[in-house]
Amino acid sequence: MSQKEYTSLRAFYPYYLSEHQKRSTRILHFIGTGLVILSFIVFVITLNWKFFAVIPLLGYGFAWVGHFFFEKNKPATFKYPGYSLASDFIMFWQLLTRQIQFG
Repeated sequence: MSQKEYTSLRAFYPYYLSEHQKRSTRILHFIGTGLVILSFIVFVITLNWKFFAVIPLLGYGFAWVGHFFFEKNKPATFKYPGYSLASDFIMFWQLLTRQIQFG
């Protein structure tokens, strides 16, 4: 992990992208974040707490597989949980709208 201390999301996001360079990692993050969003929507509609409870498993599960098995790095969420969460949604949106590529 980088030794630099990040004090803003704007400064952190380029580092976040550098830790997500492999296509497989970005795909897994995209799937996990998409499922998180879907699960949250279903929870709001049904008020079934099971859909809310699985959100961390969906989000972190897919992401950590990408980091540990493909990217071979430590997830930035361990040191920067807030910036990492925000960056994941930014990356999801940028992938969805093709502002950045999967790889």
